[in-house]
Amino acid sequence: MASDEPIRSELFSVERLEQHAESLAAAQRVTGRADAGRPMKARLYDNAKVLVEAYHAIAEAMRKDTPISPAAEWLLDNFHIVEEQIREITQDLPPSYYRELPKLTDGHLKGYPRVFGLAWAYVAHTDSHFDPHVLVRFVTSYQKVQPLNIGELWAVAITLRITLVENLRRLTEAIVRNRAARREGDALADRLLGVAGKDPEPLSTVLRKYDETALAPAFAAQLDHRLRDSDASIAPALRWLDERLADQGTTRDQIVQEELRAQGAMNVTVRNIITSMREISTIDWALVFESVSLVDAALRDDSEFGAMDFATRNMYRRAVEKLARGSRHSELEVASRAIAAAKQAARRTAGGRMSDRERDPGYYLLGGGRPYLERELAFRAPPGEWLGRLNAKARSALYLGMIAFGTALIAALPVTVFLQMGIGGWTLICLAVLAIIPASDAAIALVNRIIANRLGPAILPGMELAEGVPAQLRTLVAMPVLLTTRAQV
Repeated sequence: MASDEPIRSELFSVERLEQHAESLAAAQRVTGRADAGRPMKARLYDNAKVLVEAYHAIAEAMRKDTPISPAAEWLLDNFHIVEEQIREITQDLPPSYYRELPKLTDGHLKGYPRVFGLAWAYVAHTDSHFDPHVLVRFVTSYQKVQPLNIGELWAVAITLRITLVENLRRLTEAIVRNRAARREGDALADRLLGVAGKDPEPLSTVLRKYDETALAPAFAAQLDHRLRDSDASIAPALRWLDERLADQGTTRDQIVQEELRAQGAMNVTVRNIITSMREISTIDWALVFESVSLVDAALRDDSEFGAMDFATRNMYRRAVEKLARGSRHSELEVASRAIAAAKQAARRTAGGRMSDRERDPGYYLLGGGRPYLERELAFRAPPGEWLGRLNAKARSALYLGMIAFGTALIAALPVTVFLQMGIGGWTLICLAVLAIIPASDAAIALVNRIIANRLGPAILPGMELAEGVPAQLRTLVAMPVLLTTRAQV
């Protein structure tokens, strides 16, 4: 990302964009394991710094009534949107999440997440114009060749924001450079023309410093604008400008047209970036995610996954992610194995040997069928989950052991103080026994707090029932009460 050129390439139609997504998926190569990759936050902080400095410079120019370009006006009027995007990126991209994203092994984005390359291509070939329907088609076409995992699909919104901020930084730097070049062109024209009561300076003195350097387009265009309609005494300066531009392979008319075209393109891109940032913050990314997730599609086609509430669907997806990370299988393969196990159970259920719950993939992702699916996948749990996998007796022993250890540790504190005070014998024993009671209360509270913070509350799977309770799920709730008088009835 060292280049300062705007992220802008040939503008593609939707159909051409879909073809490009497929070719991009075929070309991209990623690491086979979790990798920290190249850090992204340092560049984000640098982008924020550059944008803030440019904002203050443009605001200062406005206060001095200095003309600014429409692109600069867009940045000035909507800078609060840019700040919001940077805050959201920082919050939504923790290091642990970033590490798990597959990284590219080659290309100009080597070491960065694959999904970042996907967002980069989308921004480049749409001129930073965000359309959720076009994005869905782009990602869907990409996955026809190379499926993205669940974490990558959630990261599409983050990487789009990162790419737009990066593009805005590059355009902002160009705005600042062009503004400085135009001011330099104005200053040179002032010296040649003699303004504010000053005499014109000799051409040889004024132009000497520019003989060995290439002229910036904005500088040359501004100088031509100031000198073009001047009197004959300025003709040598215009001839010098023509000669220098000829050495650069262009002319005054061409440089003016090119500068106008570049300014127009810059204005459009900055407008698209700001509009896209605003749109990205308003859409429901959960709907976008579920419309492109291959795991969701597989579960929805072969179970009642689509009728469940969002929290339950997310539980299914997290289970698929964990099983894929702890095995040599992809997330789509994990979902397919769970679906296959549920279908097999459904065939056995027809013979009356199994319960209905085993006909749902969730039984194997979250319920009692999880050990079976883990054996099928040769799953290896990470060390952090070993304690949570203890059986009931081991958990009880561990729980009571932690309380006993905590009680002994807390009770030992006052006993140590008593010993230092010279108290011993039966008095010390009685005091130690009395200390055990408050110490055990404190230990129980501490252990319960640690377990609650470590494990968290368990969410029960549920149906969404967005259109009400269907007939096959309705039931009768009987409430036993005693009606002893006619008035109560």
